[in-house]
Amino acid sequence: MDIGVLLPTGEAQWESGDDPRDVVALAVRAEQLGFSSLFVNDSLISPRVEALTMLAALAPATERVTLGTGALLPFLRRPVQAAQSLASIDLLSGGRLAVAVGAGFPGRFGQPMYTLSELPWERRFRRLDETVALWRALWAGDTAFHGELIHFDDLPPATKPFRAGGPPIWLGGATPAALARTAKLYDGWLPYPPDPADYRSGLATIRETALREGRSAEAVTPALFVTVRVDTDEAAGRAQLDRYSRANYGMPLADLETIQAVVTGTAEQVTAGLGGYVAAGARHLVLRLGAIGLSAQREQLDAVAALVGRLADCAAWDLSMAAPIPGRDSPRPRI
Repeated sequence: MDIGVLLPTGEAQWESGDDPRDVVALAVRAEQLGFSSLFVNDSLISPRVEALTMLAALAPATERVTLGTGALLPFLRRPVQAAQSLASIDLLSGGRLAVAVGAGFPGRFGQPMYTLSELPWERRFRRLDETVALWRALWAGDTAFHGELIHFDDLPPATKPFRAGGPPIWLGGATPAALARTAKLYDGWLPYPPDPADYRSGLATIRETALREGRSAEAVTPALFVTVRVDTDEAAGRAQLDRYSRANYGMPLADLETIQAVVTGTAEQVTAGLGGYVAAGARHLVLRLGAIGLSAQREQLDAVAALVGRLADCAAWDLSMAAPIPGRDSPRPRI
């Protein structure tokens, strides 16, 4: 069981006077508290420390935690240059990088970034899959790549990542098409469904599809992106998360929680809420702390850290009751 945190790299999560360099100190604190991973998100339409820049800063400042993206938007970068940046972070971290990717959201949170990147919105999922395939080809030493949308007749020698084959690449999304693509092509799944039952059914679909594709049922790491806040009671937590949602998305919590996983309340309530996803099969939780200001983020980090042992116990109990999953060994997929 892995439990990580999403770092507050955007200005919307800071208060006046906060020093962005203190995000690195927060990351070091998280590692000291026993968290398994540190994730950053990606955008071009709100001020923030750029995702790969943040991970490059964290690589020498940390020792054991996985460094991840939740999620990286590859269309914001030229694909060959992005492959070099990711390989460099994997090298600097000693092989601790995990790259969750996405194609962006319809509407104001996604389409404007395609305009800024001078790329068409159409066929964005195909472009994403081919970009990932190109990265893997470069890391494997291929000298050419020919996809439907991306073509290179002459690829230069590429920066090799720390691990042969490169870092694991995960996919977000829970549509039927996303589940099929995750099962066939990716190393992990990082969705955020509001209902644990949807997580359970999505994971079952991924595992069944993976087996049909000749992969192991365990080829895909089952992760979860979820916003959490530990508070005196659920009402107090919801009030603070409403402030957080309005600052980050310009929408009330009541709207956000219809599309994203959100858990708040007392320590016992948060443990139970996250435990529902653990029971549904999630094995790597990426927790976004619902607090504004780096001081408040540190307080939430400490509060959530106290739950790590309880969640690990939930996972151990769930695994002990589950039937074995066949086919643990799986080759790295190639698109």
